[in-house]
Amino acid sequence: MAGAVAARSAGRAGLGLPVALRLAWRDLRGGLGGYWIFLICIALGVAAIAGVGSVAGSLSEGLGREGRAVLGGDAAFSTVSQPLGRAETDWLAARGRLSHIVTARSMARAGDQAGLIDVKAVDAAYPLAGSVGLEPPQPLAGALAPVDGTFGLVADAAIVGRLGLKVGDRVSIGATAFALRGILRSEPDRLAGGIAFAPEVLMSREGLDATKLIQPGTLAKFTTRLALAGPDDDAALGRTVAAARAAFPQAGWDIKTRNNVSPEFDRNLGRFTQFLTLIGLTALVVGGVGVANAVKAAMERKRASLAVLKALGAPGGAVFAMGLAQVMLVAGFGVVAGLAIGAAMPYAAVAGFGALIPLPLVPSLHPAALGLGALYGLLTALVFSLPTLGRVHDVPVSALFRDAVDPEPGRLRLGYRLALGVAVLALVASAVGFSQDHRLAAYDVAGTLLVFALLRLVAWGYMVLARALPRPRNVELRLALGNIHRPGALTGAVVLSLGLGLTLLVTLALIDSNIQHQITETRPGVTPSFFFADVPNRDAEGFLAFVKAKTPAAVIEEVPILRGRITAVNGVPADQVKAREGSTWVLEGDRGITFADAPPKGSSVVAGDWWPKDYAGTPLVSFDRELADGIGLKLGDTVTVNVLGRPVTATVSNLRKVDWQTMGINFVMVFSPNAFRGAPYMALATAAYPTDDPARDTRLARDVAEAYPAVTTVRVRDVLEAVNAFVGKLGTATRAASAITILSSVLVLAGALAAGRRARVYDSVMLKVLGATRQRLLLAFVIEYALLGLGTALFGILAGTAAAYGVVKAVMGFDFTFAPAPAVEAALAALVVTVGLGLLGTWRILGQKPAGYLRSL
Repeated sequence: MAGAVAARSAGRAGLGLPVALRLAWRDLRGGLGGYWIFLICIALGVAAIAGVGSVAGSLSEGLGREGRAVLGGDAAFSTVSQPLGRAETDWLAARGRLSHIVTARSMARAGDQAGLIDVKAVDAAYPLAGSVGLEPPQPLAGALAPVDGTFGLVADAAIVGRLGLKVGDRVSIGATAFALRGILRSEPDRLAGGIAFAPEVLMSREGLDATKLIQPGTLAKFTTRLALAGPDDDAALGRTVAAARAAFPQAGWDIKTRNNVSPEFDRNLGRFTQFLTLIGLTALVVGGVGVANAVKAAMERKRASLAVLKALGAPGGAVFAMGLAQVMLVAGFGVVAGLAIGAAMPYAAVAGFGALIPLPLVPSLHPAALGLGALYGLLTALVFSLPTLGRVHDVPVSALFRDAVDPEPGRLRLGYRLALGVAVLALVASAVGFSQDHRLAAYDVAGTLLVFALLRLVAWGYMVLARALPRPRNVELRLALGNIHRPGALTGAVVLSLGLGLTLLVTLALIDSNIQHQITETRPGVTPSFFFADVPNRDAEGFLAFVKAKTPAAVIEEVPILRGRITAVNGVPADQVKAREGSTWVLEGDRGITFADAPPKGSSVVAGDWWPKDYAGTPLVSFDRELADGIGLKLGDTVTVNVLGRPVTATVSNLRKVDWQTMGINFVMVFSPNAFRGAPYMALATAAYPTDDPARDTRLARDVAEAYPAVTTVRVRDVLEAVNAFVGKLGTATRAASAITILSSVLVLAGALAAGRRARVYDSVMLKVLGATRQRLLLAFVIEYALLGLGTALFGILAGTAAAYGVVKAVMGFDFTFAPAPAVEAALAALVVTVGLGLLGTWRILGQKPAGYLRSL
């Protein structure tokens, strides 16, 4: 009655938006009906986007709030190979309390076992913020103090277990033996040291001196941390850091503050958050297909009501307004549900996994993340509902009463086409504009749109092919082909919903397999089995002979190595250089550098010329070509590097293409030998074996540790396993996010099959009346769903492989390797899901009694 009254009013003055909202609300009061999948798809996508943003925001807030404890002070000043000078130290001491720590990599030995460790030597003031957790509980100073001439240490449980130690046992590091006084359970500044690939050991600075590990040129990091004595607000901290830079422009130190503990970590967190957000947006786009299906099914169900409204004088715009109001109301319900789930994710993460999260995560509400999720959800609903709602505007009353087997295709009015275009542009602009890496976001959006268009083309081609094929004699096959191309067929909905999710699944599976392959692949005789660092230059010849005697089959290489930090490019301070995304890391922190008479193995000169063997002029440098492009370097430009506290300015003589995948000895910067003549340096050596032998590796590591205790032995396989474990954790998060997309695909597919239930029931009843058995009809439906699933799976493999190839080659710079197992597994899963859901719906259809439908004809 209300609809009739509103329609009569609309005939005179048009249907206003408030009336449309009232009618839409009244209709929804009877239940959501076929809108449930629509609502769930929107809620899942919004929850993924809002949840990822909220967790990342809570993590960033935690790092900001706990930055002082995470960094170990208000500011940290680090140098490599030598501590700060007296002038710098006195200047800092006048501004607050100081704590000095030294970090280096070494070997721990106990009995016939040896293991790689990260040594951290601390002073009595450590830690300036936070506290260290030990087992058994005890003061750190007492645990590290000497007792009866033996220094103490505390160690990570990993190295304690690896060496078979217990509290009270002796462990040798360098030239002295320590007593293990406790197990290191926690320390406030662990994150400040970056990703650890070896267990950590804490000792006193006096204990480190006793090891004799620190020699001129040793690759050790010296850090002085400052806790401001006066005002410690951000402005005061900024003034102190700026004054330090101005007072000592050539100090060559790496300065971090509590507000910026790890710039690289912040960037990586931002990139990973964006990646997961884009996956969530893809889930929303997949859910958008469900929105389109639900809106189309709703308009089909409301044919009679819409016809009555139009017959009573309601204009097409009024019908459109009512439909749009209803769709956006349902979308609003989904958005609210998704925002609630997303907002709760940080709290759930702390409640369920707080003890396992090694980062300070402070759960709170993040309006920006929630707003972005809501925006994406509403825009997605608008984009996918406009085509169907716009066509209702011009459908005549007679067409609304006709059955769905003779649909009026219609064509969107110009106004609706413009509105659709604006909505699509708004969604694309939001995805790109709100991302940290605009290029990556643009690639993702372009790829999604391309796959979407290709899937529409695949569905159309499927229908054309099914129509063009000769009619087979087999009745079941003939019915299956007819169902694929008949009016109102499910082909488009099935291909779109399944294809988008499957393409994403194959893409992520292949990217993951290529990363794993890149990490674990070794080339016998080429990929090093061991790296030996901190080999004193004076001992290098004897050390190489020792390793060769122990393993005659090894291919051994050795190069000089120093540590240096880029302080200027063409006279511009490094922190002011506008570097391209992905190249900024080379300007931050210290880099390994070397000098050589010839290009290193695994690299080739691609621009410029190498210097003569006896070159004695102005220092020259060879630079990695890609990184040189990233920071704006070209031939003839200058680079200033601080090495051992002395600035060295060199001219770029040539650019090299470096094959980093060999994992051999190579460097971003290679200098002419005269650049560091007379400077103390260490040697870096590698040993590559033609075969893999874990027992041999264990013996060699033990023998080197006993004969050369100051040399750090790094087994490449151990590092690869640590990296692999870290990447695996990231992959788990990625797969969890992609699971939402797959779930959306399954829901959309189920919705599409449910939407076609009415036509399928009608077909099955008619065929039963004509003598078809349930077995024959079931076989026909199985063939239809199998054909659709198989074709979509093949497309998903091809499209996913192409997308993974582009990411691996263009973004990651790896060689792409096709892994058939993940792709085939994904395709089989798609086939099983399609046929399974199809059979589930078909079984209910085939159980319908013909009598009730025949009476309504």
